[in-house]
Amino acid sequence: MSKILYKEQLSENVYLMRLEAPLIAEERKAGQFIILQIDEDFGERIPLTIADANAEEGSITIIFQVVGLTTEELSLMNVGDAIPVLVGPLGTPTHIKNYGNVVCVGGGIGVAPLHPIAEALKAAGNNVTIIIGARNKELIILEDEMKKIADEFIICTDDGSYGRKALVTEPLKELCERDPKPDMVIAIGPPIMMKFCSETTRPYKVFTQVSLNTIMVDGTGMCGGCRVNVGGEVKFVCVDGPEFDGHLVDFDNMMQRLNAFKDIEEEKHHCHIDKLVELKEKEL
Repeated sequence: MSKILYKEQLSENVYLMRLEAPLIAEERKAGQFIILQIDEDFGERIPLTIADANAEEGSITIIFQVVGLTTEELSLMNVGDAIPVLVGPLGTPTHIKNYGNVVCVGGGIGVAPLHPIAEALKAAGNNVTIIIGARNKELIILEDEMKKIADEFIICTDDGSYGRKALVTEPLKELCERDPKPDMVIAIGPPIMMKFCSETTRPYKVFTQVSLNTIMVDGTGMCGGCRVNVGGEVKFVCVDGPEFDGHLVDFDNMMQRLNAFKDIEEEKHHCHIDKLVELKEKEL
């Protein structure tokens, strides 16, 4: 059991929670994630990146977006409630070293897993430029936290309601054209964003790392649900990743697999959500 210690709504569908998890807090490293399950017997298992950890308090921080039934259920839980299944830390940690000039690009909810990585890269002595983007101002998260880390900070919104009216690839391309160009780029966000960040840096031969969030069940590589093609080889995101060379990832295949159960997920989400809300209201 893992108790919810703190809950905050960051935007319309994005929530931050601090969970009691002393062993995970002690062991976790930047880039790793957990898998949680709300219903111990029949619930869906979902992977979420560890956005932060406090070993003294014995807590980890997760940030998630409501996109389906399980995240909707999680968003309705409150401080004091317990999550029955919490497994981690999982995945291979980010390789942290002093690359030199590093650009960290976060799109939407991808800013959450980017935060501990950017923090670790800065602590390793890198000059860190951070680009964060979202559809509009209301969807920007962790702005103040990222500003504290960044040597240069850039915000982009699709509609121009905040920062630059641009996709994150626009300032990324400008940075690649500088002399000196970045020594390393890490991009985390929607698959299509990571794909085009990788394509933006490819002509400049800038090493680009991406963090993949695929369908995942057991977190041990046994089920094969998280498999992706990287450089012509099959890799499992839960054990080989979640981070890979963006220039080698077959994003089209990955996105096709992610959309395979979209219709079923949407059907289940809509048919259960009213019942779930009704049940929670009765409990209050």
